[in-house]
Amino acid sequence: MTIDEVVAIVDQGLFVVIKVAAPVLLISMAVGLIVSIFQTVTSIQEQTLTFVPKVLAIFMTIMLIGHWMLTEMVNLMTTLWSDFSLYVK
Repeated sequence: MTIDEVVAIVDQGLFVVIKVAAPVLLISMAVGLIVSIFQTVTSIQEQTLTFVPKVLAIFMTIMLIGHWMLTEMVNLMTTLWSDFSLYVK
């Protein structure tokens, strides 16, 4: 197994991690921004106010796209395990 093959596997894995994590992170960031704007407009300075909307938004996001996220991760693992004989020389 060469260095190029290892780099390709790591690259593939990192790409899947970024692709799977990005929707949840973007939704969390958007909800945090909306709640922050709401707090600024209404002068509410409660720090725990952002927690519940973010958790609900993340939960809903995972419910909606969780199947896709799991499919992407399973596809990566299936590819890695199916090529396992090529890695061990």
